[in-house]
Amino acid sequence: MSVSDPIRRRRFIEFGVSAAVAGTTACSRVQSPWRFLRPDEARTVQAICEQLIPEDQDAGATRAGVVNFIDRQLAGFYREYQTAYRRGIAGTDESSRALFQAGFADLNAQQQTAVLTAMERGRAPGEIWKQTSSKAFFELILSHAMQGFYGSPRHGGNQDAVSWKMLGVPVPPVRGRLVYDGTKQAARSRAWQSNT
Repeated sequence: MSVSDPIRRRRFIEFGVSAAVAGTTACSRVQSPWRFLRPDEARTVQAICEQLIPEDQDAGATRAGVVNFIDRQLAGFYREYQTAYRRGIAGTDESSRALFQAGFADLNAQQQTAVLTAMERGRAPGEIWKQTSSKAFFELILSHAMQGFYGSPRHGGNQDAVSWKMLGVPVPPVRGRLVYDGTKQAARSRAWQSNT
């Protein structure tokens, strides 16, 4: 063993520890739960959807996971609407600041309704709405919110089939899977055992 071996080993260990620490630091950063939306955008979309489908005695947009549905679809099937959402969310916040000096998610319910009403009528203030239609964005997000609320849970919304339960619609079984019935399974098991 030469004199330089312990130094090489020490350098190797130092390098390994440095790499491990750097890797841990990179992995420990808080990851966004969203696929397309930024956290601030998701907060605005959540507030919009909660106004469109509010919670009362039944679940609203939040409990149904409508924002999760919209986010998942924007990262996939609704990819063509990404620019419309970026502009529409920014426009919603711009209108909110113009009317009430705060972002949409920070407004009270009455103020949020006023902003959405202005958007629906195509009369929302803001520079962004000179480039795109506030009415078109309102109709787009309303359509997607309804799809997320009433659609199949496999697409990311209607979590726990809350809207179907509210309507009294039976939750359909997942194709390719049998609904487990313990009584029938026990009877099959006894029959099989008696034949062996």
